[in-house]
Amino acid sequence: MAIISNRHDVMVLFEVVNGNPNGDPDAGNLPRIDPTTNKGLVSDVCLKRKIRNFVLEFAPDAKTNQQYDILVRQGAVLNDKINEAQTPAKIKADPNKEKDKYQIAALEYLCNRFYDLRAFGGVLSTGNEIFKGSAFGQVRGPVQFTFGQSIHPITPLEISITRCAVTDQAEKKSLENFEDKGSGGNRTMGNKHIVPYALYMGKVFISPAFAEKTGFTEEDLAVFFEALSHMFDHDQSAARPEMNVRGIFDFEHIGTQGEKNAEQNKREARLGCCHAYKLFDGIKIDLKEEVKKQGKSYPESFLDYNIQCNWENEPLPAGVKLNLHHEGKTIPSNNEK
Repeated sequence: MAIISNRHDVMVLFEVVNGNPNGDPDAGNLPRIDPTTNKGLVSDVCLKRKIRNFVLEFAPDAKTNQQYDILVRQGAVLNDKINEAQTPAKIKADPNKEKDKYQIAALEYLCNRFYDLRAFGGVLSTGNEIFKGSAFGQVRGPVQFTFGQSIHPITPLEISITRCAVTDQAEKKSLENFEDKGSGGNRTMGNKHIVPYALYMGKVFISPAFAEKTGFTEEDLAVFFEALSHMFDHDQSAARPEMNVRGIFDFEHIGTQGEKNAEQNKREARLGCCHAYKLFDGIKIDLKEEVKKQGKSYPESFLDYNIQCNWENEPLPAGVKLNLHHEGKTIPSNNEK
């Protein structure tokens, strides 16, 4: 399968309904928030976690030597996983005589095996036997997320909840002197934090230059967009009962030269034919006018928003096409029409 050769700049929209999209451990697990704007935040590593979890559960069958194992997962011991590359790497190079070649072979094995390493990169120089102190232990992946940020400020709520069971006998005894005997007994109080509603926007940048270094292929890219589309579909929990992806705007750089100048076209597609911010500026997100007329300055549901993609009516910059993954359609580049 071919390594990806086109740059992609992606905008993803996702919503939360009565849930905590990403708790902040430094703030008692409150939803993350930007204190200067009160807009909600979702960290890049949180979004990558959703991709990892989806691939772990729904990875396709490997058609080549590339596999879809996940390196950073719950309960994993990273050095144990990394050291498993010793045996296949030693087949290609002697670690005592050709250390660089040996480490490159180990890195190639790990990238072939672990999808998240191919996609996101990672730090492999973690004191293991292969990459300790090695320059090859810093892997930059082709797929990089920004933080997700809510379109409007959020107002997190703290909801009190009760539990009708205790953990152990000691806790039961401690409550006996305080509980109301007629209330059902053994009740303890707790709380949870929610955002009533918010629409978030995140961005993803996919670089062919770094894909060449990790072996990220067109098949890997297809898996990524499938995972991005469904990253919340199997992630429901008491903290996140409802989160949905509402839009994936994938600006794919394909070059302006076509077959008449294949080498220059390849360079343009790899480098990019337009700055990402100009492409993203063509997507306007705001509350509907009728919602504003009601005096509301905040959203209550997705229906309160008007999302306008200007590129449906205006010509895209030359060499760029727009894949609307949430609608299953593509807006061709100007030079494709």
